[in-house]
Amino acid sequence: MGITALILSIVGTIVGVFVFLSVVSTSFENALGSGDTTVAQPSSDAAKAAESNSSADAGTREKPHPIGSVIESDDWRVVINSVTLAATDAVVAANQFNEPPAAGSEYILVNYSTTYIGDDANGQVPAFVSVEYVRTDGTTVNGLDKLITAPEAIDSMSTLYKDGTATGNVAIEVPTATAGQGVLAVRPGMLADKVFVAVQ
Repeated sequence: MGITALILSIVGTIVGVFVFLSVVSTSFENALGSGDTTVAQPSSDAAKAAESNSSADAGTREKPHPIGSVIESDDWRVVINSVTLAATDAVVAANQFNEPPAAGSEYILVNYSTTYIGDDANGQVPAFVSVEYVRTDGTTVNGLDKLITAPEAIDSMSTLYKDGTATGNVAIEVPTATAGQGVLAVRPGMLADKVFVAVQ
């Protein structure tokens, strides 16, 4: 019991830090406005189907960018490498404390890479980058809504210096019936513009 309590207190502290950073990020954005975000389409043939999204409203929920798009702000470059739907078995097996999803829901795995391209000599932590899932009903969920350890989880708390990259997974609980119909909301830095990426 004592070991379990210690583990939960440590994990709770980490989650608290993430929540704090999320709140601070939102406050800064509302107060100061967001920064410029650029997106380069992937060069694969599969991306040609998304050429219709090259208009001014590309990157919106209605016209999300394809997986593999390179999303950049002044400080961060983010690439969604893959999205694995119906990943419940892999997520539950990844850690003995991972609970099964609620009835009618499943876990998905979002694999992404984030590279620090800023000039801060002290570096920055990838926690400033956010990847969330927007359900078809317009509500947002992320990896912090449920205490889950993803297999090969991304390390978002270790400092990256210029050109340093972190790659890994985040697990998100989503409704099974519409899992493939939602979109990812990607923000490459606290003050960067948010853009949307398709999940398949």
